[in-house]
Amino acid sequence: MSGFSIRLARAGDAAYLPAIERAAAKLFVDDPAADQVDFNDVWTEDGHRKLIAKGHCLVAEIGETIVGFLASQPFGRELHIWEMDVHPDAQGQGVGAVLLRACLVDAANSGFRAVTLTTFRDVAWNGPFYSRIGFAEVEDLEAHPRLAKELAEEAAAGLPPERRTAMIHFL
Repeated sequence: MSGFSIRLARAGDAAYLPAIERAAAKLFVDDPAADQVDFNDVWTEDGHRKLIAKGHCLVAEIGETIVGFLASQPFGRELHIWEMDVHPDAQGQGVGAVLLRACLVDAANSGFRAVTLTTFRDVAWNGPFYSRIGFAEVEDLEAHPRLAKELAEEAAAGLPPERRTAMIHFL
């Protein structure tokens, strides 16, 4: 790891996270299958603050500048990643991988049995990226109704359901 550090998010960090999410979302602007998605519709500062209060959100910093974050929420014995973004200026430095690995360590140390998320299965920095870190696609969504509901809500919001997947990493 060179040039950046990872730490637990603090309430004051919430003000910076929507701009990072908007900047990272620009990578999807040219994707024709995502033409129904409003990439300006990001987590609000208040929404981030509420997740941060649950104690498992992380930020990545270069110096004093937040360049990435991972927003998560406990659901019973699972920790769900709602959003992970790295500002385009800081991509390609391993920030996302370190955020994700730090999340897995935090989840294991906190007694969770798994970490879950939903993502694009076919975008290199989504499904394949998570697979390399040990996440697997959830094959039986009936056994994971919370994730099935999340995928249905994403489809209703305009995300292409045939490209979306739920993933899990058992700890």
